[in-house]
Amino acid sequence: MIDLNELSQLVAFADLGTLSRVAEEFHISTPSITRSMQHLEEAFGVPLFLRGKNKIELNETGKMAVAAARMLLREAETTVRQVQEFDARQHTIIIKSCAPAPLWELQKDVNTQQPEMMVSSAICQNREVLSAWQDGSCDMAILPFPIEGAQPFLKENLFVCVPPDHELAKYEALTFADINGFNFLLRTELGFWDTLCREKMPASKFLVQPDAMVFEELVNASSLPCFTTDYVRLRDYPNRVNIPLSDEESHVTFYLAKR
Repeated sequence: MIDLNELSQLVAFADLGTLSRVAEEFHISTPSITRSMQHLEEAFGVPLFLRGKNKIELNETGKMAVAAARMLLREAETTVRQVQEFDARQHTIIIKSCAPAPLWELQKDVNTQQPEMMVSSAICQNREVLSAWQDGSCDMAILPFPIEGAQPFLKENLFVCVPPDHELAKYEALTFADINGFNFLLRTELGFWDTLCREKMPASKFLVQPDAMVFEELVNASSLPCFTTDYVRLRDYPNRVNIPLSDEESHVTFYLAKR
């Protein structure tokens, strides 16, 4: 039986050139490396080395064995990784969501109902979520429209959040057309909300901030509008007012599909 560790030592010999350097690399004695090379020759049933006085080098068969060993070691690494990934997959629930709010709610549900499982989640664009669901690479999918087998999961409505003295604060309701052209503070990882706002507000510029704490500091210190929803309004900014958007697209029902 060919030993993978001995094959690794053979490849190291081809790369390093001497048995002593291979011994240093593997933290074992040079005689142990010599025995490993002899074991390999016995396993292959052919000589792999040209041996001279105080010198050993690969013969042509040995060089071919090194090339084959490299391939076999790569395949072994791939096999180990695939088995490990398969095992991890048995204990992991993969969720793809088009928006953060329904994902937060779903994660709480999953953690409560299946505490023994790990959760791997990502916020993606609609097409990416749908693709992951269709090709089977996720266990649960959240989309802002129904697909076969999906059930309504959470409703969310979009608001504009501005200081009380902002010119938009006088309105009881707004449309995307009303706010198109205003510059906005925007968080990252909003999924389809980000895409929707940019599509509906082509004349606006967005100051995007990935850090939640920095974003809140900017909101408190700036007069720039930002967005909020009825889901996250528990964290209302005390010095701002929230104005609902009346566009149909700003009132979303999220649908959950699960296997």
